[in-house]
Amino acid sequence: MEMMSHSSSLGLCNSSYSHLSSLPRNSLSPFFQCNLERHININGRKRVVAFPRAATATATENCYGRWVTSAQKGLTALALTAALHLCPPVLVDSANASEFDILNGGPPAETFVADDAGVINRVTKTDIKRLLSDLENRKGYHINCVTLRKLTSKADAFEFADQVLERWYPSVEEGNNKGVVLLVTTQKEGAVTGGPAFIQAVGDNILEGVVSENLPVLATDEKYNEAIFSATKRLAAAIDGLPDPGGPKFQDTKKGSNYKTKQETEEKRGQFTTVVGGLLVIAFVVPMAHYYAYVSKK
Repeated sequence: MEMMSHSSSLGLCNSSYSHLSSLPRNSLSPFFQCNLERHININGRKRVVAFPRAATATATENCYGRWVTSAQKGLTALALTAALHLCPPVLVDSANASEFDILNGGPPAETFVADDAGVINRVTKTDIKRLLSDLENRKGYHINCVTLRKLTSKADAFEFADQVLERWYPSVEEGNNKGVVLLVTTQKEGAVTGGPAFIQAVGDNILEGVVSENLPVLATDEKYNEAIFSATKRLAAAIDGLPDPGGPKFQDTKKGSNYKTKQETEEKRGQFTTVVGGLLVIAFVVPMAHYYAYVSKK
């Protein structure tokens, strides 16, 4: 029975796969090439028998392929991690972005205020616009007010103010009668710059007063609106030839020491000695006087 069953199995396989024996070996898949070689080695006849071991070989190949793919993915992830550590992404600082926006945004044509720091309220902007537009219509001088939260690209406010003037008005003719008032809120400092005609019309004394008084003093107290508006009023008065309204001064907030001076300490010490001495005298003399009076009566 086993012989007949085996023969019938071979016959079934022969009828199912016998046509593969006549095909070129290269046209067969690795699965059938493996089975064909096994059958020829065993039987010596050109019959094709499907052996279960071929499926195992194919599963092994698939498992190996998956392992290679996983290894490739792991190496790729490792390479990306190393690249991020060696070459971290460059993040644009917000302060640098603000400076870039001011330089490339151009002068505020209608408002006269480029409030990048966001510290000037609507009322102050309206007052500045009214003052500076009237000045420009009468005298031909245009003043731009710029606020910046933090300065990082330049060493001080004057360098950045000059850069703003040169970027907004590239030629001397364009910037001749233009002025820029800059206020940096974090550093509590400011700068005023302008073209040759603007500088001459304002004068060095007023320029120095605005930079050393109006802008830093009021900015220190976080009165940014008053700092900008008082600076523009002082510049406008100078261009109009009016008396200088002046600017605020730094107040001397130095407080007295809580410690007593040497002289005060000596005075207090003398008073203490007198009081203690008097108490000692009373403590000894009064009892002795009472005792003396008592003895005398007896």
